[in-house]
Amino acid sequence: MQIDLHIDARGLLCPLPVLRLRKALEELPAGALVRLEATDGASWVDVPHFCAQTGHELVEAEDWEGIKVYLVRKA
Repeated sequence: MQIDLHIDARGLLCPLPVLRLRKALEELPAGALVRLEATDGASWVDVPHFCAQTGHELVEAEDWEGIKVYLVRKA
């Protein structure tokens, strides 16, 4: 899987990880794949909710010992 953009949002608190994801997706073409890394526990709820509201695809979500890793494909 080719990742088009990596966002390091580790250490940022809600809502900053989702805001950075939203801003990045606005600038990318449809079908682009973004990897977001966050340590904020609220992102576990916020990122799936954001994707459901905006139509972007949450391809994968994993928790690697406190680092949440998301792969999001732009709609």
